[in-house]
Amino acid sequence: MRLGVLISGSGTTLMNILKHIKHGLLNAEVEVVISSRTTVTGVDKAKNAGMDVKIVRTKDYPDIDEFSKRIEEELVTANVDLVIQGGWLCLWKIPARYEYRVMNIHPALLPGFGGKGMWGHHVHEAVLNAGCKVSGCTVHFCTNEYDAGPIIVQRTCEVENDDTPDTLAARVFEQECIAYPEAIRLFAEGKLSVENGVTRIKP
Repeated sequence: MRLGVLISGSGTTLMNILKHIKHGLLNAEVEVVISSRTTVTGVDKAKNAGMDVKIVRTKDYPDIDEFSKRIEEELVTANVDLVIQGGWLCLWKIPARYEYRVMNIHPALLPGFGGKGMWGHHVHEAVLNAGCKVSGCTVHFCTNEYDAGPIIVQRTCEVENDDTPDTLAARVFEQECIAYPEAIRLFAEGKLSVENGVTRIKP
């Protein structure tokens, strides 16, 4: 299966996926990496891993339509089967050809603590401020609305009394490293379908 990975930052999710592929735990190949920023460590990591990296920045396009069109062109050129958003911070209009073929991972249990502005430490701070006893991560299909697509996989972890956003983020990321490859594997095996906005997993 051919993957396209969208990044905006450190590329930790990308490296996790590449590790699973290298160890034979995921039957896929990353065909293209698209970054919305030029000077982020994720770009360097991707290039060092031999990836084909494209820079597509919102400020280089007059509107979201042209920005989205450029992303689609790169994905189509790479003949991508599934698009993986890993720390991708830009809203783009997902074309019909990629409906339920774009995944994202969110560092909380959606539908809670999602939406515009809820990313990174903002999420973990909100979870701690709400006094939650459990947090986790959610892999979901993307729609043209932040964090609103059908949920595929969720994994949980406890929130400790002395947690900080950093310590909670580290514990959640451990679950992300398991959840995302699992969701990709389910897609590759043809076990996912969406009915009335809900993801169904075939046995």
